[in-house]
Amino acid sequence: MSTTITFAPRRPGVLQPLAVRVGAISWMPKLLPLIVRVDKLLQATTRGRLTILDIAGLPNLMLTTVGRKSGLPRSNPLLCVPDGDRILIAGSYFGGPREPLWVKNIEATPEVVVRFRNETTTMTARRLVYLDRAEAWTTMVGVWPNFVKYEQRTDREIKVFELVPVEGEHGI
Repeated sequence: MSTTITFAPRRPGVLQPLAVRVGAISWMPKLLPLIVRVDKLLQATTRGRLTILDIAGLPNLMLTTVGRKSGLPRSNPLLCVPDGDRILIAGSYFGGPREPLWVKNIEATPEVVVRFRNETTTMTARRLVYLDRAEAWTTMVGVWPNFVKYEQRTDREIKVFELVPVEGEHGI
């Protein structure tokens, strides 16, 4: 018997409007490496209980992929959109010219480990294209309107992925 896991959205945090304004700043892609380092330090210090995205009141997860070249685990905190039986993520990188490295890692090895709301589980990532991407994008923009700005800032298509639990995984 399989159990369906539901990823219910939560009410936006009180700081989310401020986070949306800050996330819209055009030079944010230049600060992203620093923001990620600070966020990883905050998570290490709090043993994963707190992230910058938590403080901002935004839904988030820690995505661990297998490095496509190194074969080593690579973890990245990401904004995410819980959507029923899946979680949506986008390789936006604040609309920077290059996509984040985790995108290539997922494309090489779609089985990932996700820590979401302090639960960890193995999930499978699938890139969404065409109509599936368009529908997911609309859902994602509803949570994080800056995705529209990110799309305008870059010439590349921002890749969208859905994460679904691996059959038999019940961590989340």
